[in-house]
Amino acid sequence: MDLILWRHAEAHEAEPGQDDLQRALTTRGEKQAARMAVWLDRQLPAGVRVFSSPAVRTEQTVRALGRRYKLRDALSPGATVDDLLEAAGWPEAKYPVVLVGHQPTLGALAARLLQMGEGECPIRKGAVWWLRSRQREGVLQTVIVSVTVPDRL
Repeated sequence: MDLILWRHAEAHEAEPGQDDLQRALTTRGEKQAARMAVWLDRQLPAGVRVFSSPAVRTEQTVRALGRRYKLRDALSPGATVDDLLEAAGWPEAKYPVVLVGHQPTLGALAARLLQMGEGECPIRKGAVWWLRSRQREGVLQTVIVSVTVPDRL
């Protein structure tokens, strides 16, 4: 199974009293999302499922892709790694999945799947981490297919 982790692009800081879910992308963030979306659209296989946090900044990021997506509360800020794994159907899903979400949970998910120990792996704003599960000698492994940041596209 392919699991593509896409961290939302750069967003405005929260204003005093503003709901964190209402934070929008900056102009730079819109450009990051657009660059990454062009690259992702060329790479994504047929049958991919795209899930996004309901936060404004993640939905703005995923909209740049121009593909159908579903909002999942399980990807909201404060979600757990187990929430994300369940939403993705890892590792049993028969189709590739894109999760558009937040730090630190995306980084903690990458760290767990790559057996980096407890904690988180920093994932830059707008970046994509493409992971793949495979069986080798009866052992489930996770391999990195690609790590891409919008500033390098």
